[in-house]
Amino acid sequence: MTFSKRFIRFQWVALFSLFLVISAGSFVRITGSGMGCPDWPKCFGKWIPPTAEEQLPSNYLSLFQAKRAKKAVKFCKFLTSIGMRETAEKIKADPTLLKEEPFNVARTYTEYINRLLGFLAGNLILLGFIWSLMYYRIPWLLGLSILNLIFMGIEAWFGSIVVATNLVPWTITVHLFLALVILLIQTYLIYRISPKHSKKIPVNRTILYIWWAVFVITFYQMFLGTQVREYIDELTKQGLGRDAWSDRFGMEFLIHRSFSWLVLILLLFLGWKNEQEGKIPIIRWAFVILSIELVAGVLLAYFDLPGLVQTAHLVFATILLGILGMGAYRFKRQLN
Repeated sequence: MTFSKRFIRFQWVALFSLFLVISAGSFVRITGSGMGCPDWPKCFGKWIPPTAEEQLPSNYLSLFQAKRAKKAVKFCKFLTSIGMRETAEKIKADPTLLKEEPFNVARTYTEYINRLLGFLAGNLILLGFIWSLMYYRIPWLLGLSILNLIFMGIEAWFGSIVVATNLVPWTITVHLFLALVILLIQTYLIYRISPKHSKKIPVNRTILYIWWAVFVITFYQMFLGTQVREYIDELTKQGLGRDAWSDRFGMEFLIHRSFSWLVLILLLFLGWKNEQEGKIPIIRWAFVILSIELVAGVLLAYFDLPGLVQTAHLVFATILLGILGMGAYRFKRQLN
């Protein structure tokens, strides 16, 4: 079936909005704005947050602390009901669980903009489903649209859990995982509807297998990177500076760094093989994006540079994952 250019462009816009959300989430992290809004989905009880502390009630800290406590208790009960009692007990025992941060207009609006972008992306996914239902009604298209809509709903709910538990590290990792799943589903949807991207690209077995290996490793790398970042945050809370980090990095950092070089070596080989044989553009783009992403990673690990480098590192890793996903969908093994 042929899809309209407007529909295809719309789905690209929806994909771009997902990249914006992930970028904004990273910026929230580096600026320490995760608790800029102590409640969800509103921000300080309002759809448009205040611009000064004087606009809030005098007891706002205890007020929102009580609201978060109720949600945290419900979440712990949910974890217990699915067999995660130990995790629930750790959350309850966390001394920072109900710690409230005083109003900070910059952090509040940083988090607020992040939520607006999430709201925009969610509505674009919803409109994409409605569009599919009204004009196409193809089972696989409706299935993908509904699946992404469900994941967007779960992602929004889990965002409230991240806030309720005061940024418990593993919840941030789950939050990122859901975002990446949504991104890959949207990429697959575009692959299926776009005439340009739905054409299979024949590649030899070596390229196919290495490409899939890079795809899987990159997906895993993004979670290792999140765990490394969480560990750095813990060291920072302990008052340890960058000079002391390298002596305390655990196995996650070593694996993350080693896998980065492994991915580079594999893509170097793919790039060389590609120039010898097919000159496939998507392989060239993957190598370029990986190079930029690795440079950002080196700057993060070894140089005292602004936090925006961390955002660039995550953004380019996400773009690389999208490219690898599209290639995984499009590549097919040659018969010979």
